[in-house]
Amino acid sequence: MRTQVAIIGAGPAGMLLSHLLAAEGVGSVVVETRSEEYVASRIRAGILEQSTVDLLRATGLGERLDAEGHRHRGIYLQWPGERHHLDFVDLTGRSVWVYGQTEVQKDLVAARTAAGQQVYYEVGDTALHDLETDHPSVTFTDASGAEVRVRADAVAGCDGSFGPSRCAVPSSVRQQWERVYPYSWLGILADVAPSTDELIYAWHPDGFALHSMRSSSVSRFYVQVPNDTSLDDWSDDRIWTALADRLGHGQDGWSLETGPITDRSVLPMRSFVATPMRHGRLFLAGDAAHIVPPTGAKGLNLAVADVALLAPALAALVRGSSSLADSYSDTALRRVWRCTHFSWWMTSMLHTSGDPFDAELQLSQLRWVCSSRAGAAGLAENYAGLPIGF
Repeated sequence: MRTQVAIIGAGPAGMLLSHLLAAEGVGSVVVETRSEEYVASRIRAGILEQSTVDLLRATGLGERLDAEGHRHRGIYLQWPGERHHLDFVDLTGRSVWVYGQTEVQKDLVAARTAAGQQVYYEVGDTALHDLETDHPSVTFTDASGAEVRVRADAVAGCDGSFGPSRCAVPSSVRQQWERVYPYSWLGILADVAPSTDELIYAWHPDGFALHSMRSSSVSRFYVQVPNDTSLDDWSDDRIWTALADRLGHGQDGWSLETGPITDRSVLPMRSFVATPMRHGRLFLAGDAAHIVPPTGAKGLNLAVADVALLAPALAALVRGSSSLADSYSDTALRRVWRCTHFSWWMTSMLHTSGDPFDAELQLSQLRWVCSSRAGAAGLAENYAGLPIGF
């Protein structure tokens, strides 16, 4: 089979890349290990940056986002006895949207299906070949058991942490940086209307908590827990009690509403960056190149920024111009490292370590951010999102 770009991974990064390439007149084939249903149902990010929203709208993917998404002007930062609102619009002129990754994926799949995009789901034995030549290829076994080879001008690795793309960059070339955090998040979805109009990020001596939401009737919550926490140790009552304590139930008359928990999971926390994001005719994007803890709401948005840079670079490459492709890795990594730092900073400011000295430093930082316009503006600029190509 022949195509211009072979895309490994049918999540948001891969499907958005195929959509952007199509707008440039470039053909692609998408290959995915998981089933379409599995990819569509993964409960991940829920916050879209201003730049992500602008891109989705500009490329014809904003209709449901505008109808069903919720624009937020900012967030609340909280510690015992105090809650402060940071208004991103007043501080930077930019806002964020609550619109789940599952919804973004639905919009992408609908658009690509309507356009006749070729996607292979449930493939096995995916391998990348001849990446240092002008004629790379991808081989795999399709769902029927047939062996397939896709010959392309370039390969885009959008297959996350565990796909084959990152490992296809030789170890003699690849560099990796990692920070594993000594805590995790226990996350739940609950069928209950949000108890807040915007997200609450709460520092508490017992550990961090976050009140987020997915819609007007579904809320998302997280509590900091030790690594290797078992869900069996956390009953519904224990979860709601921890959330009520950490989020300040009863503080200034505010109350936390509870409801049926429909999903729960434990999320490990780490920061990870692999460089370079380009090797020969292989280009990495999204989680294949970097992972951030979810505190800064950057994972999905970083993937969108990557492919927004990658699509025009690949379009130019297949037409004979390599300058954008040659600069892709360095350009993308500037934003990757900025977002990696911001995610680390938010995580370090809000998660307790058990060290009383650390706790006082965290509270000092929180007070400064909430009382200094410069401090608040720095958080707002990073959270609402730097321009793509920063």
